[in-house]
Amino acid sequence: MNPELQKSLQLAASDGALDSHLLLILLVMVAAGALAGVANYFLSERAASRDLRDVMRYSVLGVVAALTVPLFLNMISSNLIEASRTRPVELFVFGGFCLLYVVASRRLFENVALRLLGQVEQMKRQVAEIQPEIERIDRIERRQEEAAAEAATREQAEAAERQAAKDAEKDALSYNDIEIVRAIAEEATIYGNLAGLTEKTGLGRELVGARLVALKACGILETRINDRNVLHWYVSPKGKQLLDEILSGQDER
Repeated sequence: MNPELQKSLQLAASDGALDSHLLLILLVMVAAGALAGVANYFLSERAASRDLRDVMRYSVLGVVAALTVPLFLNMISSNLIEASRTRPVELFVFGGFCLLYVVASRRLFENVALRLLGQVEQMKRQVAEIQPEIERIDRIERRQEEAAAEAATREQAEAAERQAAKDAEKDALSYNDIEIVRAIAEEATIYGNLAGLTEKTGLGRELVGARLVALKACGILETRINDRNVLHWYVSPKGKQLLDEILSGQDER
């Protein structure tokens, strides 16, 4: 026989043996995974329900886990699969390893899941414990915001009232009142006899006296008595401010 043809037949035979071996390994993994899935079902707390769908689910998950065994063996540099090619008894070892791997992986994943669930429950408890404190702080902040808003509204209202009162006082002053206040502001000293004030404004003495009393009651004018017991009239700071506003308004017009 031609040596090259003989070599080709040997390679073909070896390839066929390799394919059959891999198929056998696959069958072992599927069978071991399904059997380990059933074992996991009976080891679980749901075994009392006897639901066929749970059995199928555990079996499928077991097969999926068993299919990752070659990856794990490759990661740990194990030659168990290669050894089973020349030593068929290693297939039983491989099958047993798949069973243990699936059962142990389920336990591992369950422990991780339980740990995560425990952490989630702990976080929920902590949130539940601090929730009243958060609500209390939120209520305090809302009350502070409401108090600040009320204070701002009250200040605006008071400012509006002051401005309205100032405008009312300004509107309540007559032309004679403005002339009297201006005359007093221009003079260094206005004495109680009012002679100079009546001459400067051209108003009657009685009218000037009555308006002086009224302007003093409004806080626009003030009086002071010196050491000689002489009465002095002068414009109060409020009256000066009001007079300046009136005069500036007249200048603008």
